Amino acid sequence: MVERKKQLYRDTKNGKIAGVCAGIAEYFGWELWVVRIVAVTALVVTQQVAFIAYVVAWFVIDKKEGGKHTSVNPTVREETRFEKRSDGRTIEVKTRVWEAGKPPKQALSDIVNEFRELERDVGSIERYVTSSEYRVKQEISRL
Repeated sequence: MVERKKQLYRDTKNGKIAGVCAGIAEYFGWELWVVRIVAVTALVVTQQVAFIAYVVAWFVIDKKEGGKHTSVNPTVREETRFEKRSDGRTIEVKTRVWEAGKPPKQALSDIVNEFRELERDVGSIERYVTSSEYRVKQEISRL
């Protein structure tokens, strides 16, 4: 199997202005919205530098042609799961790897339980440190 070398192209089909952010997102396998947030943040922080870099990229990076390159990103894996809705229908839900895991309610419940355990531990440490037993041990260790 011959593996084609990845090349950076401007993706005007998925882009808003010139397709620079969409091309960068596809090339590195990142989410497009993340690249756009970074670009806007860079524009706000560095102002002219980010603007000039975008314009230079606009002219330097070749435009992606329709059928020549695939827009499917092999680095972003998706998994499929089926969920039953309240009306009885089963729907297919695609989740990305980083979205997989516990449901939010379960995760929140686990976090609350961990904090309760930590609070109990801190409470027992506080009781020990403020007890007379601790003061006596401190005095003995100073001798």
